[in-house]
Amino acid sequence: MARPTARPADPAGEPAAAGRVALELRGITKHYGDCYANRDVDLRVATQTIHAVVGENGAGKSTLMKVAYGHTRADAGEISIKGQPITRHSVSQAIARGVGMVHQHFMLVGPLTVAENVILGRELRRGPLLDLARASAEIRALSRKFGLDVDPAARVEDLSVGQQQRVEILKVLWRGCDVLILDEPTAVLTPGEVRDLFAVLRGLVADGMTIVLITHKLDEVMEIADHVTVMRRGAVVAELARAELSPDAIARAMVGRPVSLQLDKRPAQIGAPVLEVSELKVTGARGIPAVRGVSLTVRAGEIVGIAGVEGNGQSELIEAIVGLRPIDAGTISLGGRDLTGAPVYDRYQAGLAHIPEDRHDRALILEDSIADNLILGLQRAFTWQLDLMDRGRIARRAEQLIGEFDVRPPDPAHPVRGMSGGNQQKVVVARELSRGAGGAGAAGAGAGKATSVLLCAQPTRGVDIGAIEAIHKRMLEARDRGIAVLLVSAELSELRSLSDRLVVMFRGQLVATLEAAELAADHALERVGALMVGAASGRAP
Repeated sequence: MARPTARPADPAGEPAAAGRVALELRGITKHYGDCYANRDVDLRVATQTIHAVVGENGAGKSTLMKVAYGHTRADAGEISIKGQPITRHSVSQAIARGVGMVHQHFMLVGPLTVAENVILGRELRRGPLLDLARASAEIRALSRKFGLDVDPAARVEDLSVGQQQRVEILKVLWRGCDVLILDEPTAVLTPGEVRDLFAVLRGLVADGMTIVLITHKLDEVMEIADHVTVMRRGAVVAELARAELSPDAIARAMVGRPVSLQLDKRPAQIGAPVLEVSELKVTGARGIPAVRGVSLTVRAGEIVGIAGVEGNGQSELIEAIVGLRPIDAGTISLGGRDLTGAPVYDRYQAGLAHIPEDRHDRALILEDSIADNLILGLQRAFTWQLDLMDRGRIARRAEQLIGEFDVRPPDPAHPVRGMSGGNQQKVVVARELSRGAGGAGAAGAGAGKATSVLLCAQPTRGVDIGAIEAIHKRMLEARDRGIAVLLVSAELSELRSLSDRLVVMFRGQLVATLEAAELAADHALERVGALMVGAASGRAP
């Protein structure tokens, strides 16, 4: 199938011009049983603008964009692209009319080259054979035009996350897209990659394209958005033009109440070493060394952050400390007790708590209720002598934590599978941050020692701003109670605001340590970003 040679024309037969409406949704309603993901939503996106759609988890923004892209069919409402009403909307129709979408989780085939991924499903042929030479030439020309520097012959599995994202953008550009929907595009990018992406987006808009950006990062909205639509509980609650934008206004509209964007962080009262890792070596899932001789100490009452591009050993380091991944060499101790060969349960009993980065694989039983997921790992503390579960105490614990962490729906019996990803994460965070914390925590036989070390791997991934505020507050409360906190996050602003000390991980090794004073300095995040990609001096290579 041949690639479109030009962007689609508008109904008048002329290229879309700035000031016109590129995408319009009217009265969109989508429900799943009694739950409404979208309720009578209107959205107008002006041509040649960057339009941000923001909202809490479960607000309906991703569902709305899937409807716009034809991935999900609305129960009611109308869709127009460049003034042309669309009936029986589908992904193929959206692509044919110039709408493309880059999903948060990339849809690429690792062993294939960039060119093969871009043309997949719309292969260029010369007779019966693939015309990869022509495809590569066209992709190289697109790359140069829009500043998307990617080698068409490179294998996708060998590219960085930022480069893979460029491949996804090239895919939709190559198909003639002029309305580009991006779902959380900066979730796994370094500050330098974010800066490069925004330069690309501005270039696309200058060339006549329209960008719809789904994001929860207020600083990015402030930097790049021309217009913002705020959604809450499936409906649009605010429309803000560029001149009206402020972080406080957006946050208040998202949550429905004032939100503190500044952490109330007291000076750390640092105590004795609690978690000690020495010369740790760990092999990754592909049989390649992932952690190469890491030594690290986390003391009572401090938060140590780990920065690094995903895939540089952070995940394997956390899994080894928890006991989920075997180690090749080195030692792990907790409060002076050697736990190097101890099973996972013994580590939890010794005072370890863990927020895994993959909630589905490591943290939740999706078919079980919210209440039952809130006691995972603590079942013995809620069991009578005859192995009967104390359902009354389990329900009271669930009601308390659901209220504290604003878990939705607020029904302890609701199955976790039926919740949004952000609310699933709230269940995990509520459980782990409440271990040994008074009435909300596990008490009694089988509860083990109160938490002394908290391992947080991407604790706010996919979580809305209101929940982020609550999670950060609870992490600081844990630190102020004398708990040692080890934090891995892809959000450098989160690491900077929470960490008392930050280490940078690159290719399985710790390559730099920054104290709190260094993190507070101007251009600290740029320096960290450069270290994350291997610049020993902290300057971009």
